[in-house]
Amino acid sequence: GDHHNALVTQLATGSGAADVVAIDRDYIARFVAEGGLTDLSGDEYQAGQFEEIFAPYAWLQASTTDGRVVALPTDLGPGVMYWRRDRFGEVGADIDSVISDWDSYIEFGRQVTQDTDGDGRNDVFLIADAGDVARAIFRTTVPEGEGTYFAADGTPVVDSDRFRKAFEAAKLIRDEGLDAQIGSWTNEWYEAFQQGTVATQLTGAWLLGHLQNWMAPDTAGLWGVSHLPDGIYGSWGGSFYGIPQQTDNKELAWELIKYLTTDPEVQLAAFDRIGAFPAVVSTYGDPMFEQPIEFLDGQQARLIFAEVAENVQGIATHPGDMVAEEIVESALTSVLNEGADIDEALAQAQMLIMRRVR
Repeated sequence: GDHHNALVTQLATGSGAADVVAIDRDYIARFVAEGGLTDLSGDEYQAGQFEEIFAPYAWLQASTTDGRVVALPTDLGPGVMYWRRDRFGEVGADIDSVISDWDSYIEFGRQVTQDTDGDGRNDVFLIADAGDVARAIFRTTVPEGEGTYFAADGTPVVDSDRFRKAFEAAKLIRDEGLDAQIGSWTNEWYEAFQQGTVATQLTGAWLLGHLQNWMAPDTAGLWGVSHLPDGIYGSWGGSFYGIPQQTDNKELAWELIKYLTTDPEVQLAAFDRIGAFPAVVSTYGDPMFEQPIEFLDGQQARLIFAEVAENVQGIATHPGDMVAEEIVESALTSVLNEGADIDEALAQAQMLIMRRVR
């Protein structure tokens, strides 16, 4: 967050930005909307020549409705579910049955959430944050022709059945005490992975690199990975490289970006070392994808990652996505933490988005 906020200031003032800047998927809409990055689609760069090598949905995320390309994708976040083999074993749960739909997933949560030390408080939970279930649903069940938050004509669509279903599932999990109410990227989150106090985590494939390298290396063999529940395919994160308009080194910056993003060997090296899933689809046939992953008890997890990446629907970025996301997240917080009515929260969010993007 701090990196992206500083970058906004640097682009707005015209000084201080690096020659090449990294942008997370969750922030790319902000830079599409606010400018400051070089348009890579013009004759000088001809980024369009690389469109076919990237996963279509990642290319769309860094493209604008008027044809500009503000960055090139370097890694993707195929949406998956990491699950604790020991917690599943304790209740005799079958992973395929658990992820068959959201009802089955929540029912598993009722079985696995438990008080292990008899102090009257649950010590094991279904998931760290119920909000992740809502995000998984409303980000992945987007009708064709719509964006995450906006219809093709620019009208907000958050006051809809898609968001309503997402909020209802998350609220049920929260109301029944099935989530640990722990936010991502906190010490409590890391400890939950280390101690096995959360049985599942909905996230991007990239979490593997963090778990095995620094978050919870001592839990090797205790984890498995699966598709997301209910047969959905979705993107959960990803990274892009762009060139600030202010730099005097655009030619060299472009050469570096092409090297990092379009070279299959570089993409595979990043995948091998830090779990950054390649944005270049030609890499998916590499023998590396069939290698068993020791940390995941020998599972051929990269084949799942690739299948997800190849099935994620492309969704164009709308200039108002960042504003809409902030408002929807606020609405979700009010529902989960403050008991707000879902219909009222979504109607209010719809109105606020319309007012802000007008």
